[in-house]
Formats: sequence, C-alpha cells, structure tokens
Amino acid sequence: MSFSGKVKEELLEHYARARHCDIAELSAIVHMAGEFKVGHGGVCCLKVHTENLGVARKCFTLLVKTFNIKTDVVVRRNTGKDNYSYYIYAKGEELLAIRDTIVQAVCCKRAYIRGAFIASGSMSDPSKSYHFEIVCNDENQAEHLKEMMNSFGVDAKIVQRKRTYVVYLKEGSQIVDILNVMEAHVALMELENVRIVKEMRNSVNRKVNCETANINKTVSAAVRQMEDITYIRDQIGFDKLPEGLRDVALTRLAYPEAALKELGQLMASPLGKSGVNHRLRKLSEIAQGLREQQGGASRYD
Repeated sequence: MSFSGKVKEELLEHYARARHCDIAELSAIVHMAGEFKVGHGGVCCLKVHTENLGVARKCFTLLVKTFNIKTDVVVRRNTGKDNYSYYIYAKGEELLAIRDTIVQAVCCKRAYIRGAFIASGSMSDPSKSYHFEIVCNDENQAEHLKEMMNSFGVDAKIVQRKRTYVVYLKEGSQIVDILNVMEAHVALMELENVRIVKEMRNSVNRKVNCETANINKTVSAAVRQMEDITYIRDQIGFDKLPEGLRDVALTRLAYPEAALKELGQLMASPLGKSGVNHRLRKLSEIAQGLREQQGGASRYD
C-alpha cells in the first residue's frame, strides 16, 4: 500500500467525538465527491461518487449516524478496470445542514480538512519527495480549504490543473503539521522517521562534500607551491633565498602533502599558519618573476 493509502486508511478509522465535527467531516466529503440537487417537491437530494470503498463506507456511516436518514448505495464495476465505483444516494431536508454548513470551531476545521483529504487528497512517498495535495472542483472551494488549512500555521498554495484547483504543501515540516491537524498520528510518526533519516544523510553528504572540496583545494595549492619551489631551485637554487623562505621551501619539498599548520610545525624555525602562507606567497611571486625574466609564459596565462 502507498503512503497516501496508509494515511487515508488511518483517517477512515477515525471518528470524531462530537456531532458537529461529524457534520463538518461529512460536509467536506460531499463537497469534494458529491453534488446536491433539488428533487420533486423541493426535497434536497445528494449523490456521492467515489472509487474508494473506505470513503464510501465512512460517508454512509456518517450520514446514518448524524442524520439517521435513508441512504442507498449502488456499486458498479468500472469498464476495463479492476476496480469499482460506489454511488451513495440520500434525500431529505436534513442534508441542507451539510450543504450549507459553516465551519468555525478549531475541532470542526480539523474534521473538515480530514474529510477533504480522504475524499480527494493524496501524498507522495516521503522517502522520495514531499508533496501533499487536495483536488478541489472550483476555485472558491480551493480558496476556502486553503484558508482553513493556513489557519493552522501552514502555507498552503493553489495551482490550477486542467479544470480543477489543487491545494498543496511541499515542505516536509508543514506536511507533518497538517497530518497532526488531521490527527493522523501514526502516519505522522512514520513521516518524521523518514525526515530524520533523510536529514542525517543530507548532513553527512554535505560534510563529506565540504571536506572533499577542502582536500582538493589543499592538494591543488600544494601542487602549485611544489611547482614554484622546484622552479626556483632549478633556476637559481635556494642559496640566494632569505633563510625564512629557504626553510619553508625545503620543508614543503620534504612534506608535499602537509597542511599549512602542520608545515609550520615541521620547519626548522616553527611558524604559524598565516606566516607559512605569507612565505609561500612570496616564493610564488619570486617564481613568477623568474618565469617572466626567462621570457616564459605565465602559469596563469
């Protein structure tokens, strides 16, 4: 089962303690997957269509539990597919409470978002990417849902996809927050575990990349220093160099892989890192001057 399926399975087993929350969750389900019509005699009629048996079962249960009205269920096999469509029909003036419900209480907002997700939402596998979305039928519905989600401190956004409007989150921490809002605590813990592993792996990779870059930088600098020192030795020898420069040149030749701090400690007259670096720059300037005197091309040309 996909991670999205696991989240829905957990939420489908969750029932609110209060009737007003049941109405809010049921309202979200029928707004996302249903339609209202006025039948003969002005009676309000509801039709809900879903391909998820769990959603159909929960919608049916909430209708009976909340309003105790007659509800019919029709099951049809989808042509050319290995699944079924479930149609739920109900009628009665009580349904106006679902159609026109105004969600204000925090607990009811939680229930509404939960209902919207199980009816029309999905999530990507967090081990691959972070993406949470709920598909809405029109822009007004999407704006209403976005505002409700954002009242919990997340930053949901809307994108149009063909004829639908998608309310989505792409930040792992915000998806954790919305799972908590919907009370999908088992899925939340699983997502948090995945996030921890991914963050640890990314942290290790960043450190390895940083250390590798530093090593490459150190090696490249050492190679250039060796080239300069060797060129000076071959052209004029070390006897013409000041004692300090001669000391660092001989030490670098003896320890080509040593870092600057270590190189300073290995010198006949120990020196700090900045002092070693200063003398190596002086050697580089001398080597460059000798190349120019010989009419050779600059190493940087």
